[in-house]
Amino acid sequence: MTDYSQCSIIIVDDTEENVDILLDTLGDLYDISVAIDGESAMELLQDSTPDLILLDIMMPGMNGYEMCERLKRETRTAKIPIIFLTALSEAQNEEKGLRLGAVDYITKPFNPFLVKARVKNHLELKMHRDNLEMMVQQRTAELELTQEITIESMGTLAEYRDPETGGHIQRTKFYVKLLAEKICGHRRFSSLTVEAINSIHKSAPLHDIGKVGVPDHILLKPGKLTEAEFTEMKKHTIYGRDAIAKAEQKLGNGSFLHYALEIAESHQEKWDGSGYPNGWAGDEIPLSGRLMAVADVYDALISKRVYKAPFTHSKAVSIIEEGRGRHFDPDIVDAFLEISEEFRRIALKYADFDEEREALLK
Repeated sequence: MTDYSQCSIIIVDDTEENVDILLDTLGDLYDISVAIDGESAMELLQDSTPDLILLDIMMPGMNGYEMCERLKRETRTAKIPIIFLTALSEAQNEEKGLRLGAVDYITKPFNPFLVKARVKNHLELKMHRDNLEMMVQQRTAELELTQEITIESMGTLAEYRDPETGGHIQRTKFYVKLLAEKICGHRRFSSLTVEAINSIHKSAPLHDIGKVGVPDHILLKPGKLTEAEFTEMKKHTIYGRDAIAKAEQKLGNGSFLHYALEIAESHQEKWDGSGYPNGWAGDEIPLSGRLMAVADVYDALISKRVYKAPFTHSKAVSIIEEGRGRHFDPDIVDAFLEISEEFRRIALKYADFDEEREALLK
C-alpha cells in the first residue's frame, strides 16, 4: 500500500472556516501549509514545491484563476496539480478553470469524504506520473550511455589498427566540442544547438573508423606513401561512411549515428574543394566535418609518429592559420585561434608520449 503521508499540500483560501474544515479533513494525512491569499501563497512557493494545491477562486487581490495562470507559466510550478475550491456551480466557470490547467473542482460546502477521495486520487496520479518521468529519464540516460559506449568501442577498433594514436580519440572529441561551443553563437552556425554539439562530441571517435579497411602495409608504413598507397589510404573515408550508413539504415533517419556518418565521410574535405573523397567545397562540407578537420589536423601535427617528431604547439597553430580559407572554414579557424591555449591544455592532458608534452610546452 502506498504511503502518502509525506505528500505536501498548500491550501489557499481567505475564509478561516473553510481552512479549518480542510485541516480537520486532511491534516492527519498530509503535510499541510496554509496561505490566506494568492500573494502569500506565491511567497510560500518560492521556498517549496508542493505535491498539490487546493486553491480558492474568489479571493481579494489575486484571484484563483490569476494565480493558476501564473503557476502554469513557470517551469518549476507548471506540473503541480491544482484543485479549485469554489461555491460557483456554473459550467462555464468549471470550464475556465480546467482550461487554465486545473485538474479538478471541489465545491463548497465541503463533503469530507469527497475531499479525501479526490485529493488521494490526484496525489496517486501525480506520483505515478512522477515515477514514469523518472523511469523515462533513467532509460534515456541508459540509452545515451549505451550509444556513447558503442561509439567509443567502434572508434577503438581503428585505434588498435594504429597503436601510436592511443590518445587521439580522446583529444579530438574534446577539441571538437570546444570549437563547436565557441562558434555556436555565430550567425553562420545557428544550427549548432546544445543537442547537436553533444552529438558531434560523442560521434567524433568514429572519424577514422574506415581505417579498419586499409591494409596494414599501408596504414602502418613508417615512411611516405606512394601515390597508389595514398589513393588506397584515402578510401578510409568511404569505408567509414559505408559502414556507418549500413547501421543507420536499420536505425532510421535521425539516429544517433547521423553526425558520425557525416564526420567519417567529410573530415578530409577542404574548404577550397581540394580534399577528398567528394571534392566538396565551402558550406557543401557538413559543419561537423569542418570542425573535425581542424581538430584532426591539429592533433596530427602535435603527435609523434614513426615518420616524424611532434610539432610544437605554436608551429601547429601557425599551420592551421595558414590553412584559413584554403583547407579550413575561415570562421572556424578564427575561433580556433582564440581558444588555441585550451587545445594545448587538452593535448597535454591526453598526451601519449613525453616528447609530445615537451613539444607542447615550447
